Amino acid sequence: MTGIVLSASVRQNLLSLQSTAALLATTQNDLSTGNKVNTALDNPTSYFTAAALNNRASDISNLLDGIGNGVQVLQAANTGITSLQSLVASAQSVANQVLQSPVGYSTKSSIASAAVTGATANNLLGTNGAATDATWTAASAASAVTAAAVSAAAGTETGTTALTLVGGGAAVTGSTLSTANGDLDLSALGGDSFTVGTQTITFSSSATSTATVGSVTTIGVGASSTSTLSDLLTAIGAASGGGTGTAAVNGSGDITLNTTTSGGDFTFGGTNATTILTALGLTGSDVTHTAAVAATTANLATGTALSGAPSGGSGVLSTVFANADTLTVDGKTLTFSNTNPTSTTSAGGTISTTGTVQDVLDAIDKITGSSGSNAASISNGKISLHTGTSGPLTIASSNSGALAALGLGGGVTQALTPGVSGLTGQVLSIGATGNGAAISITFGTASGDVSTLNQLNAQLATNNLQATIDTTGAITITTSNNAASATIGTISGSATNAGAAFAAFAGVSGSGPVQDPNAQATRAGLITQYNNILQQIDTTSQDSSFNGINLLEGDTLNLTFDETGKSTLAISGVTFNTAGLGLSTLTANTDFLDSNSANKVLASLNNVSTTLRSEASSLGSNLSIVQIRQDFSKNLINVLQTGASNLTLADTNEEAANSQALSTRQSIAVSALALANQSQQSVLQLLR
Repeated sequence: MTGIVLSASVRQNLLSLQSTAALLATTQNDLSTGNKVNTALDNPTSYFTAAALNNRASDISNLLDGIGNGVQVLQAANTGITSLQSLVASAQSVANQVLQSPVGYSTKSSIASAAVTGATANNLLGTNGAATDATWTAASAASAVTAAAVSAAAGTETGTTALTLVGGGAAVTGSTLSTANGDLDLSALGGDSFTVGTQTITFSSSATSTATVGSVTTIGVGASSTSTLSDLLTAIGAASGGGTGTAAVNGSGDITLNTTTSGGDFTFGGTNATTILTALGLTGSDVTHTAAVAATTANLATGTALSGAPSGGSGVLSTVFANADTLTVDGKTLTFSNTNPTSTTSAGGTISTTGTVQDVLDAIDKITGSSGSNAASISNGKISLHTGTSGPLTIASSNSGALAALGLGGGVTQALTPGVSGLTGQVLSIGATGNGAAISITFGTASGDVSTLNQLNAQLATNNLQATIDTTGAITITTSNNAASATIGTISGSATNAGAAFAAFAGVSGSGPVQDPNAQATRAGLITQYNNILQQIDTTSQDSSFNGINLLEGDTLNLTFDETGKSTLAISGVTFNTAGLGLSTLTANTDFLDSNSANKVLASLNNVSTTLRSEASSLGSNLSIVQIRQDFSKNLINVLQTGASNLTLADTNEEAANSQALSTRQSIAVSALALANQSQQSVLQLLR
């Protein structure tokens, strides 16, 4: 070959053809691989830069699978929350059915007031009732017509001679001791006895007079007895060794006993001595001392001058009223007469001065129309008068002294007692009922007071109560449907004061509610439905997982967004089973008993619904973040791959044009080479 000699033109065309072939081969390689940099020899910088970019894109692409799984975990949790919201809505529907179902009690707890006269729904206060009896009670009658009842208090002095024992007027029922020789009625002491020194004094219901036999003095105390107080005092004086005047009673009813017995001891004793001595205004037995005068009290029991005419005449009306005296009762005149007998009517009349105080009382009753328990009476020395409802009571007399002697003072003016049956000013307090608040209601027209049924119900509503009023004015307060299972709280306040003139709610207390079996059976069925829904809430929460991760059962979702592991997101799960949501199963005959229990469940469900919405919002926000990062990673991979391609990929249009040009160029080179060889071919022809 070395012996072959090519012309310069041939050699030049051959080199050009070889160069074109090499370029064409390179262009065809670029077109077949699509890269203009296939090895580090092609372009080290572009090659290694593109490799780094492609590697990063590959790493991020590997993370996309985890991100995609995270999206699905979030979507599974969100789907679970959507289902839980639907289940909670179903539970709310069941609880609302309780509110719409019949009340679970045939009888609710209630209290009822007494009838309030004139009360209506627009005026609960009512009106005062009709005026009642004008009742009047006198002071104690004066001593001129009463027995002085005293108790002698023990003294401290003991004498040796002439010892004086001072007592009050006798306290024996029926004794009249206005003078030393006053009437005596000791019938209640018949059979009793006591001793004075060595002398025994016996009271006898059968004896008619006083007699002394030996050491025994008998004093008659029978109805026909003629014994007087002076007979008793004389017997005491004689027994004590005293002379005339050793035993006496003064005008004030004080008994004075004197003894001149040597040694001076004045001794009482014997059977029932204490009772008898007390009756005489003396106290104790075996008395050996001075007694002081005790306070006087009036005693006007049956048999006294105020209700009968004992013998002697001192108890008759002539001791206080004179002939022609008048007594005016409610404008009707009663005239006292020495000659005419008692004859009275409802229009007035005549009263004999030989009559008794009881005759006067009977006449007053005729005029006022009082009878039975409202008839005029005497008790503990006090006259009581009544008028029924025809008052007022007025009594006057031409003899004011006589009125004073009867304890009527200068006269009587007594208005009817105003009827009281209204609620004005009364306070009714009711303790907490169910889950209500204790209230205190004041009936009246002032600000904050209650005077109408609407106002009353407005205050009662805060304590789960409501009120109605019937045609008699009686107010009934019952528990509302909200607290039908509750018993009304403790009742108190002035409206319950039994001692008041009128207490509308005296003695009332809340009765217990009575269950309705049919209604409670319906509510028990609703409880079963509710509990079934809670079971579904538990299972739905358990099933809301993806690839082993359940954000509704407390799991945590950890996501990585870049190849370095520095860009991460941790999404904490929640526990959304019934326990985590604060829901619990219900029990028949314990829950859903009334509207309050249903409202309590509804309030719990409303809180759960709010919690679910909040968590759904949180999941939605996290899902949006994860999806944004997912899209970002996809776009970043594209950017990295595009960048790498820009460094290594060939421009097919350019390379195709180059290939075409090189092909043309190669054809031209071949033609040129052929032309260059023609001169040599001519020489060959010559050699032939």
